[in-house]
Amino acid sequence: MSETGRGLRLDGVCRTFHQADRSLDVLREVSLTVKSGELAALVGPSGAGKSTLLQISGLLEPPDRGEVFIDGRASGILGDNERSALRRGHIGFVYQYHHLLPEFSALENIVLPQMIAGTDKAAARLRASELLAAVGLAERAEHRPSQLSGGEQQRVAIARGLANRPSILLADEPTGNLDPDTAEEVFGMLLKLVREAGLAVVIATHNLGLAERMDRRFRLEHGHVVEFQNATP
Repeated sequence: MSETGRGLRLDGVCRTFHQADRSLDVLREVSLTVKSGELAALVGPSGAGKSTLLQISGLLEPPDRGEVFIDGRASGILGDNERSALRRGHIGFVYQYHHLLPEFSALENIVLPQMIAGTDKAAARLRASELLAAVGLAERAEHRPSQLSGGEQQRVAIARGLANRPSILLADEPTGNLDPDTAEEVFGMLLKLVREAGLAVVIATHNLGLAERMDRRFRLEHGHVVEFQNATP
């Protein structure tokens, strides 16, 4: 795969939800490209469809029409197992709520997705330890989520999202559940890690100040995506 083909591309993506006697066009012919090394902000009002766009981009649900390309590979023709393999090998996710497994330690929460993807346990533990060190939590490796602060839990979630060395990272309001100071700290750490890794990144956020710090900014409203330059779209 050439570097020019790496990243995320959406081509004419449409998604409609049917509720009782009405239909809601959440995504209307959405096309965008985010290449390796680019950080893109996705902004828009609540209910505009940002999470739906991320779900489709991450192959968690199919579009009604259009195509999603992951590192140059069209996903629409793939079967369920092939889509799952493409998602596991190429895409990382970070959510507003960390969704850590409460019965496992921070280290184990990062080990598990690697083992599901086929990594042996020793290598998965080494990778998890390296990531915890990178997010400043090496000494908290054996702590369970309930023993961690909100910011620490989200750092673990970011490390988990990077565990399988994805080429694409999708983040849905990753600091939306944190106080301003903690959000700034976590966001700065996230930017540092993804820039070092050269990932293609899409971050949905309501915070225009955070959006301004990214390379590109897209606004989603009334089903359409428009790229804008300034903090006020």
